[in-house]
Amino acid sequence: MLVVAAIGAWQIRDHVASGTVVSGVTLRSLDGGSRLLSSFRGKPTAVAFWAPWCSVCKAESGNLSWLAKLVGERAQVVSVAAAYDSLQEVRTYITDQQVDYQVLLGDDEVVRTFRIEAFPTVYFLDAEGRVKGSVSGYTTTFGLLARLLF
Repeated sequence: MLVVAAIGAWQIRDHVASGTVVSGVTLRSLDGGSRLLSSFRGKPTAVAFWAPWCSVCKAESGNLSWLAKLVGERAQVVSVAAAYDSLQEVRTYITDQQVDYQVLLGDDEVVRTFRIEAFPTVYFLDAEGRVKGSVSGYTTTFGLLARLLF
């Protein structure tokens, strides 16, 4: 167990620090609009960054769906396609993985802002928009739920 914890800590060593408010981040919607990350304040939020070509992201997608169902109105689950070649590639992923949670689009600036080096990466924000923590790699539904709500 200690080895797993050490590996997890090493994977997120360069992530945005807990307590940091990540402001001014604008994400695009699939319909061409935009959404400020700060608009999610008011509830704890899981922000999952993924890429359509990432097999681990595909494996974790169902866990994000379950997370969204389990938290209901108590929290939010937002996903961000952050490394893709075309909008069609993102839409195909959404269809193939039966994504039923919100999907927004990130770019290289968003990836740099969140210091993402691997996919999937999930950030957990408190209701005030402060980073509570993050995780890289596959995370179980229970692991996502515990990090988001506790």
